Amino acid sequence: MTIKTSLWDSAEHLKNDEDIRLYLEACIEEGGDDPVFILHALGVVARAKNMSQLARNTGLTREGLYKALSPDGNPSFITVAKVARALGLQISLQMGH
Repeated sequence: MTIKTSLWDSAEHLKNDEDIRLYLEACIEEGGDDPVFILHALGVVARAKNMSQLARNTGLTREGLYKALSPDGNPSFITVAKVARALGLQISLQMGH
């Protein structure tokens, strides 16, 4: 018997802002201080929200966004901040323990 499988895409399961909030919280907890992991999570949210609209909102191209948010991407902080803001997210820093 052959089992058919398909790739899991988290973006398909992020239907509303609460899903996105919970997903990002889980990724931050899991990824800790790994910027690549967090950047990947931001890319998943971007795909869930509509990359074309996000490109218009940030003033970046769709291709540029896909590249910046890809596993090989190395976006500047300003790009990450623009994407976060366009997604309705806020970046904050807190003093650690």
